[in-house]
Amino acid sequence: FAVVQIDTARELEDADFLLESYLNLARSNEKLCEFHKTISYCKTCLGLPGTRAGAQLGGQVSLSMGNAFLGLSLFQKALESFEKALRYAHNNDDAMLECRVCCSLGSFYAQVKDYEKALFFPCKAAELVSDYGKGWSLKYRAMSQYHMAVAYRLLGHLGSAMECCEESMKIALQHGDRPLQALCLLCFADIHRSRGDLETAFPRYDSAMSIMTEIGNRLGQVQVLLGVAKCWIARKALDKALDAIEKAQDLAEEVGNKLSQLKLHCLSESICRSKGLQRELRAHVVRFHECVEETELYCGLCGESIGERNSRLQALPCSHIFHLRCLQRNGTRSCPNCRRSSMKPGFV
Repeated sequence: FAVVQIDTARELEDADFLLESYLNLARSNEKLCEFHKTISYCKTCLGLPGTRAGAQLGGQVSLSMGNAFLGLSLFQKALESFEKALRYAHNNDDAMLECRVCCSLGSFYAQVKDYEKALFFPCKAAELVSDYGKGWSLKYRAMSQYHMAVAYRLLGHLGSAMECCEESMKIALQHGDRPLQALCLLCFADIHRSRGDLETAFPRYDSAMSIMTEIGNRLGQVQVLLGVAKCWIARKALDKALDAIEKAQDLAEEVGNKLSQLKLHCLSESICRSKGLQRELRAHVVRFHECVEETELYCGLCGESIGERNSRLQALPCSHIFHLRCLQRNGTRSCPNCRRSSMKPGFV
């Protein structure tokens, strides 16, 4: 449909319609986890001559680009794009865009394991829905509730996680939102796994996988398989766990998500160590450290990895990320990585 839109826009020589069409194409590829294509189409949007729509859609383009960079585990670039999207939102009083960016930032900080911020941003999105969302689609409430559920689970507040996920799922079912239904089922499964209730977790993972496959969400399939592998490890069924990990690794490499690859190599490493598979163990250790280097998930001040455990982080205006304690101890007025001033406030 988006491709047809582009052809029509070119025939009509309508620059605003052309920009909107390329944005639709970028979003479609984002949902299919074609992240490199998403970024390419977003750059095309930003390279089009100035239009009336450009001022309105620029923030949405930056958001879609940020989501794609996050899908590729390019965290600094993702944060730069989210920062631009929030600036568009604030400069244009666009609370709806701000709500969507806050949800994406919740996902960002969940991945780098600053669980306080992973909860703060979707809570901010929920506040925006409450304050400004009277005429909005219910999907914004559902989206914020889902991201709150993920953060609550990671923080170990499983009751609150279940309540938020149930609220999100209720709206998703009412509106026939299959992608959100799949995410909620995955979250339900993760909550039950965290409770040690594997019998309840497995069918939820199966249902999530069915919808993820149907809609083409390959990164979602990786997350499902990762959860399934952890269940098999808990049951000490290591061969079944390795089978799930192998399938997930193929999908993660296909999509280009380095963080998932890192997590999968870490799981494989522990299994190979327990099974005494030394050659395989060495290979996974090497790939694990390569993924750490590729994602640049380490603090430029202390040199320790970011994302190994729940830690309070701080993003500087240049979008480099550090442990908050390291910045407080160092008292720096410029970024230790790129030397840009750290005094200018950022949104993210």
